[in-house]
Amino acid sequence: MAVDIAVLCTNGVKEVVLELFPAFERASGHKLAVTYGPTAGIMNKLKEGVTADAFVLTAEAIEDLVKQGKAAAGTRADLARSFIGVAVRKGAPHPDISTMEKLKQALLAAKSVAYSKLGISGLYFPTVLQRLGIEEEIKCKTVLPEGVPVGVALARGDAELGIQQISELLPVEGVEVVGPFPDGVQKVTVFSAAASAAAKEPGAARALVKFLADGFKPDKLRKWGLEPAR
Repeated sequence: MAVDIAVLCTNGVKEVVLELFPAFERASGHKLAVTYGPTAGIMNKLKEGVTADAFVLTAEAIEDLVKQGKAAAGTRADLARSFIGVAVRKGAPHPDISTMEKLKQALLAAKSVAYSKLGISGLYFPTVLQRLGIEEEIKCKTVLPEGVPVGVALARGDAELGIQQISELLPVEGVEVVGPFPDGVQKVTVFSAAASAAAKEPGAARALVKFLADGFKPDKLRKWGLEPAR
């Protein structure tokens, strides 16, 4: 029997699931109602009482939901690894960010730097600035986009450099990805899927999780700057 499945999904793998979700609907007959957003924002919605049948979030968030009894234990499937990177407006020079020192110099040389308020990269980036010892220098040229992704703000000229998950920067027209953070300050994020403990149709929710786990193929992932989770 076809059912409706409510899904809360991170922006970090949006481009991949935009292909897979319709394929699941065609194969299963089920209908998906998907809400996208940064993982931190979705977790806030869950605290406010929003519910879903399945989740596609960071592995840490899924495990937190399992502990809270909101995600069904044993249903987590790791989908992809994601990396934080730097982007510039299309046609702009690409700074050298190959080492921590060169990244530091590129940030200091930039007139403005954009990153998100709630995204994984945005929550992590201030710790990078602290490690590089340039937190105060960057504070005065920080841009926190309101209502649009970092890439969109970068494309319209709101900032000179943009910091975000590479998988979220690549799809944006008008920007170019310079590359990932160097190893010394890179943060690798694993994105996972899981069924909700309160799923109206547990079998359908678990079928979706399995479909995603099978569908996150290396060629699809690398197209969007992601790597296989395992």
